[in-house]
Amino acid sequence: MMDPLRHVAIWGEPTMSSAPAARRALTDGGALPLDGQGRTGPLHDSLDRPLRDLRISVTDRCNFRCPYCMPRSHYGAGYRFLSAGEQLSADEIVRLARLFVSLGVIKIRLTGGEPLLRPDLVEIVRRLHDLAIPDLALTTNGALLGRLAGSLARAGLRRLTVSLDSLDPAIFAAMSDSRVKLADVLEGISSAQAAGLHPIKLNCMVRRGVNEGSILGLVDLARSRGLILRFIEYMDVGSSNGWRREDVVTAQEILDVVNRAHPLVEEAREPSAVAERYRFADGRGEMGVIASVSRPFCGDCSRARLGSDGHLYTCLFAVSGLDLRGALRGGAGDDELRQLVSSLWQQRADRYSEVRASLTSSLRRIEMSYIGG
Repeated sequence: MMDPLRHVAIWGEPTMSSAPAARRALTDGGALPLDGQGRTGPLHDSLDRPLRDLRISVTDRCNFRCPYCMPRSHYGAGYRFLSAGEQLSADEIVRLARLFVSLGVIKIRLTGGEPLLRPDLVEIVRRLHDLAIPDLALTTNGALLGRLAGSLARAGLRRLTVSLDSLDPAIFAAMSDSRVKLADVLEGISSAQAAGLHPIKLNCMVRRGVNEGSILGLVDLARSRGLILRFIEYMDVGSSNGWRREDVVTAQEILDVVNRAHPLVEEAREPSAVAERYRFADGRGEMGVIASVSRPFCGDCSRARLGSDGHLYTCLFAVSGLDLRGALRGGAGDDELRQLVSSLWQQRADRYSEVRASLTSSLRRIEMSYIGG
């Protein structure tokens, strides 16, 4: 079998203290010690960051062509998406999820592409729920949520994030580059609330000159409907979105806009959380900002990403990953798969956002439709 680190990108050298030798010793080929419930102890990388979160992309397809994620110039009519056989099957997804839980993962988020396009998504959610994962969530663009929210809730999904970049129909159409109506997404959110999914978060990617004028409208929607809003700085994910730093509306700029209309009070940030959290001073909800560009949070990142093709990535900005699908279909046992994942994670030193300035123009990164958000 291939060297598990041969095709894995490492961003720069570690700047924090290395994990204890006892943790790294698991990469020497010894068996991983399991507790009475089939779990190993906490798994840490070379910067002492634990593996706690797994994001699983269940499909590389999407019914939107958002310019910052899947621009039509790159993902046009002739683009070749993965065939069903090239994607992880439901059985493979569940098996790998079980292994990650045994390695200490406590949160799994299903992503895409657009996960609601996957025909067996409800089955996958039901089977993952049966693993008793403490936190099982899903991110969607909401276009198909109206017809699937109830089934997903009954299958065991509890938390949901909907990407929504504007309440202006023209801006929404431009940013989604689709025929989906804004009203369909809003109806989907209502269906999810009626199905008992809670909390429901809204993610808004803000791009200068495009939708920064939509910030307060989304704040008002979230406050009126009991939703949690997250604003995301425009990031250079993948290599096809034409990212420029001057297009970034910083988290501080966003906070200034919101605070002038609705005073904010900063909340303590949870360890390894991607968002800086704020509550509204009048008590009507909370919001957050994800400042990957202006205020990187690599230092406590605990997330691994499993691509729709079965490759494992240790950074959202990775250039390559570890082929777990090949190992699965090549007959690897659970212990061997755990060893591959452990070896990869314990040598992880990714910190792309902290060294972005020296790398962003020279590397061809994996597109988000493969790796998930």
